Amino acid sequence: MIGSILVFLLVLSVLVLVHELGHFLVAKHFGVMVEEFGFGLPPRLFGKKIGDTLYSVNALPFGGFVRLHGENSEEEITYPKRSFLGKSKRKKVAIIIAGVFMNFLLAVTAFAITYSFNGIPKNTKDVKVVDISTSSPAQIAGIIVGDIVKKVNKTSISTNNEFINLVDQFKGNKVTLEIERTVNFEKTTKKITLTPRENPPEGEGPLGVVITTTDIYYPPIALRPFYGIYYGFKDAIFWGKNVITGFSGLFVGLFKGQVPQDIAGPVGIFALTSEASKIGIFAVINFIGILSVNLAILNVLPFPALDGGRLFFIFLEGVIGRKVLPKVEAAIHTVGMIILLALLLAVTAHDIIRLIAAGSISGFLQGVVK
Repeated sequence: MIGSILVFLLVLSVLVLVHELGHFLVAKHFGVMVEEFGFGLPPRLFGKKIGDTLYSVNALPFGGFVRLHGENSEEEITYPKRSFLGKSKRKKVAIIIAGVFMNFLLAVTAFAITYSFNGIPKNTKDVKVVDISTSSPAQIAGIIVGDIVKKVNKTSISTNNEFINLVDQFKGNKVTLEIERTVNFEKTTKKITLTPRENPPEGEGPLGVVITTTDIYYPPIALRPFYGIYYGFKDAIFWGKNVITGFSGLFVGLFKGQVPQDIAGPVGIFALTSEASKIGIFAVINFIGILSVNLAILNVLPFPALDGGRLFFIFLEGVIGRKVLPKVEAAIHTVGMIILLALLLAVTAHDIIRLIAAGSISGFLQGVVK
């Protein structure tokens, strides 16, 4: 449990610190004074000032923050030319959007690392047997791991669903599989007749085989980083589309008065992180990528206190031709933050109730990941 908690805190810290690092780097680039770059959240334990910036280590180990000069109030501005509010709209937009960009970049990097070490999944259109249950019809008939099923009763197949649907049609009756088998680098074809079970044991299919059409391709070592980046970028786009679709469905549901049941808060993320850590380091890295895409999309929503909310006020300034009073904007962002914290507490309480009801993390996850 302690190990899972440490991994969870590390994952959150990486996500938030990378996001804040984006704001920090671009603000520095445009000459904005960064008053503080904090690791963790206050209260402050200690800090060291380097140049104009105080680098602090704080008591609560949840990510970090960046405090820019003149970010929220003109009254706080001592150096107008080095304040956030004193910069052009273009530069303010760049500083705000940098956090989202860094989260997207982190996602691409996480996916790229996973692909570089674990290989690239490829659809081969060959239905390959990757596992066989003991005493199953497949084992008794002589099917072995690595066999490729080419035909079911003379019907050619190239997908898992085609195999499953055809076998289901012959439950309790004999069925003939045409198998391609490689022995000593030589391919041979043979036909095997067996009877799919009508009532297989729980967790097994009628034949007792696990199949896949996916193979793993390992590029040359020198090219793996490039393949990893390419497929990592595609994965980030894929998850980004999924997150946008998910948020759209969430808002439509809320508009209709439907309370979402499959949203996970910090407790849910902890449970998923715990399960990923059991699988291995690359599962955790891949999960960081998925979370980072979620954080990027969430932050561009035009809601007060989020990056998207700040972008909205810059857009509004361009439309009406004058700045919204900084005090008014700051107050709206404060209200937004209170609402977000209230929602976070509500989701966390809901997670805890579901976790207690499920009796275990795995049971809880079955209710979240349907």
